[in-house]
Amino acid sequence: MKFMGIEFTKALNEAMALAAFHDGSLVLKSNAGSDYFNNPDGITFNNTAPVLLSRVDNTKPFTFASRVTPAFFETYDAGAVYVYANDKLWMKFALERDERGRKRVVTVRTIDTSDDNNHDIVDRVSVYLKVSSDTRTIGYYYSLDREEWQLVRLYRNDYPSDIWVGVSVQSPIGNGTTATFDECLLTESSVSDFRKGI
Repeated sequence: MKFMGIEFTKALNEAMALAAFHDGSLVLKSNAGSDYFNNPDGITFNNTAPVLLSRVDNTKPFTFASRVTPAFFETYDAGAVYVYANDKLWMKFALERDERGRKRVVTVRTIDTSDDNNHDIVDRVSVYLKVSSDTRTIGYYYSLDREEWQLVRLYRNDYPSDIWVGVSVQSPIGNGTTATFDECLLTESSVSDFRKGI
């Protein structure tokens, strides 16, 4: 599947069948109960969310960005971008409905088990999410206007040389939802300022 010049060649959980194009956007559908989360207890896992992925050469700089517009019906419904190596090494960066019904930027970094980090509350239906790496450092940013970027997380890029970036949608306790992705970008360059995301 190709969208805005990005080749999505890997699909988790039948993501290709759950994806469609509408008015120039990519719309991804999730089924009821779908999530991607390795519980910190190390016992329970739910890796059923559809994820569309594009291969990236992690020995080179890259930036992946998209505007994400989830349809929110139930707690934890979300649209997300991913950095993915395998089912035990990945990062989810999402706009999610939290326990109080608020729209919030959320990150989940998974190394065998997942952490769970709630970040800023946003009052928009859409948010721009961006991931950027210079091969040594990887940063995660969000923006409301694609001009000013807010740093969310920054850490050492110790992912393997071949990784994947992509998009996903989830509905862990709901009956399913959709997320719309547009203004997508994948380049072999990184931000020059890892604090400001520009």
